[in-house]
Amino acid sequence: MSDNQQAITEDQWRRAALIWDYHQMHHQLRPVDVAIGLGSHDLGVATHSAELYRAGLFPTLVFTGGNSPTTAKVFPRGEAVHFREHATALGVPAEAILLEPDAGNTGQNITLSREVLAAAGITPTTVLLVSKPYMERRSFATARKLWPDVEILCTSEPLELDDYVKSIGDEKLVLDMLVGDLQRVIEYPKLGFAIEQKVAEDVHGAYESLIHDGFTSRLIAS
Repeated sequence: MSDNQQAITEDQWRRAALIWDYHQMHHQLRPVDVAIGLGSHDLGVATHSAELYRAGLFPTLVFTGGNSPTTAKVFPRGEAVHFREHATALGVPAEAILLEPDAGNTGQNITLSREVLAAAGITPTTVLLVSKPYMERRSFATARKLWPDVEILCTSEPLELDDYVKSIGDEKLVLDMLVGDLQRVIEYPKLGFAIEQKVAEDVHGAYESLIHDGFTSRLIAS
């Protein structure tokens, strides 16, 4: 067990679980026009996208994402390219997948995917965003800002926090990411990047407490 893993207390886990639950939108899924798999370090996005395609929830799937410092070594040909390869290996027909290989942030994921769909002659009215579990709310808020005329649903792999931590293998990093994404949910509306999301007092308190405890590696300057 690493020093990072040993550092997490029971109370810190409790606070992290509040934030984990807040990040998930708990949308009821139903058939939509298209799905967009948001690129990241988490190949589970492609796995879950493939499962939902096979379940008949959408006819067209966009994978979006280039590279970032955290994914360049894992996905050297780009996030979207590797996600597409994974999804086709899981049974999604190649012709059902559109590729957006350039996006470097969530805003670009939405904007460039919209352009790729338009180029394919697709103008959706309902869009399902498939993301990492702790990124649902931020992707929802971003899409509602940049694409207000479509109905946005969000989903992610149905994992509990403990299971997600095991899949990543670094407990402190996961808590850092939960805190960092909540900071973006709070701050990005002020910058015009997303619509505002209400943050309950207990969630905000958990956030401030974890920052105080040093879970800060994924924070941005605000």
